[in-house]
Parts: sequence; C-alpha cells; structure tokens
Amino acid sequence: MSTSSKETLGGVALFMVGILLLASMDTTTKYLVALYPAVVVVALRYIVQCLLMVLLLAPSRGYGLIRTRRTGLVLLRACCLGLASLCMTLALQRMPVAETSAIVFLYPILVVLMAGPVLQERVGSLGWLAVAAGFVGVLLIARPGGGLDAAGVVLALCAAILNAIYQLLSRVLASTERAITLQFHAALVGAVCYGMALPWFWTGPVPPAAHLLLFGCAGVLGGMGHFLVTAAYRHSPASVLAPMQYVQLIWAALLGWLVFSQVPDGLGLFGMIVVAAAGATVALNSRRGCRTSNWRPTAGKAG
Repeated sequence: MSTSSKETLGGVALFMVGILLLASMDTTTKYLVALYPAVVVVALRYIVQCLLMVLLLAPSRGYGLIRTRRTGLVLLRACCLGLASLCMTLALQRMPVAETSAIVFLYPILVVLMAGPVLQERVGSLGWLAVAAGFVGVLLIARPGGGLDAAGVVLALCAAILNAIYQLLSRVLASTERAITLQFHAALVGAVCYGMALPWFWTGPVPPAAHLLLFGCAGVLGGMGHFLVTAAYRHSPASVLAPMQYVQLIWAALLGWLVFSQVPDGLGLFGMIVVAAAGATVALNSRRGCRTSNWRPTAGKAG
C-alpha cells in the first residue's frame, strides 16, 4: 500500500472516531438535559471544551490561537454555532437522538440553497434534486402522526438553519483564518456567553459526582470529536470524507437504542436514509465544484 493510501486511510479512521465521539456527546447531552436546564448543559460543555483547548494548544500556539483578521465575522460564526448548540440541546430534550440528528443534518442541503445568492455558486440539477429529496426525507421523519414533538422539530430545524449559516461563514473565512483559530473562538464565545448565564439557570444543589463526570465527558467528547474530524481533513481529501459524515446518523440511532431504547419507526428510518443520501450527494457534488478551493468542511454538525 502506498504512503498516500495509508495516509488517506488514517484520515478516514480519525474521521470515523471523531463522528462517533460527536454522536456520543449528543447522547450524553440528551441524558443530562432530562435532569438539568439546557443552558447549564451547554454552558458546562463549552467551558470544558474551551479549557481543554487552552491546556492542549495554548502552550504551542500562543497568541496565534486567538489572532484573527476578520474578527466580526469570526464572532458572528461563533454565535451561530452557540445558538445552534442550544437549539440542538432543546430538541434533544424533546425528541430521540436519531430523529433529532437526522433533521439537523439537513444543513448541507440548506447550504446549497444559500450558497447561490450568498457565494454566487451555481447549483446544478443534481444539487436541486438532492435538495428536494432532503426535504422529503425530513417530512417523512417529522410527519403528522409520527409521534415527534412539534416544538422539538422546529428547534431541530432552527439548529439546521444556524448550522448552515455557520458553514457558509466558514467558507467565507477560510481564506484568511486558520481552522484551529475558528474552532477556539467558537468554544470561547460559547463558554463566555453561556457561562455568564449560568448563575441564573443553575439554582439547584450541586450535581452528584457521576453527573459532574458526565458534564466533563460531554465537553471532552465534543472537543476531541471536532479536533479529530478537523485533523482527518489534513490526511484525506474532502471528497472522501464529506459523505462519510452521515455515518454519524448510524451511531446516533445505535446509541439511542442502546441508552434510551428508542428506535425510529419504518417511515422515520426511511426518511433518515433519504436525508443521508441527499446530503451525501450534495457533499460529493460540492467537492467536485470546489476542488480548487482551500475550504474544508467544519467538523460535523453543530451540537
């Protein structure tokens, strides 16, 4: 096996572990948000993630970890991710992990719709077909009578929209900002904003040690998941990795079954497959059109 092939396989392995960690973070979040306010869960996760990045990266990166050229857009991107995380957490409070993740994974299809007017990117017939299929998939998941909480569906859709804006801003900033700097600012803004709100929402007793450990695990899982997915793009082409992000839906369904005994019904499962297929088609189509670009997709979805 050639060196380049080994490197590509190494990138795929990092990516697969990364999306497993992100799915595990969503599962942990769902467990915690049943016991504590969503703001508390999001705040502690971001605080742990930010501290982890400072401890691991600040000694080697120094001021370069926070130096930006377009600070306003960097902060706007971070705010979009922070709001998407809150919407995702509130949706997980109301719906199973698999269905919530599938609806949020509508974001690559929304990126296609937004990229035309915002980035002047041409959307071909295959792209529009994938967009239509993606929306059909979401309708199958969130159909009337399907048993999903309506507010949860709306929150998941809001998370998808915010994530799409976050991804578009990532494309815009890719030419001037480093990926690790963008990732750190996202963690920092989330830690500061939700940390300041923490005293108003954390009014009960100190959580038991087991729950504090889960709070820490959620932050570590999120931080390491995003780090591994970002690192994977240094070793493997985006055209190989981007469609694989939908394996996260498999992890979400499996973990939802193992931890919460929640299994999607037949139509819901078919809708998840349609969304995954449509998103993978969009990812492959976009990579063909952007091979000359230095943009790399940000790690997974906002969660």
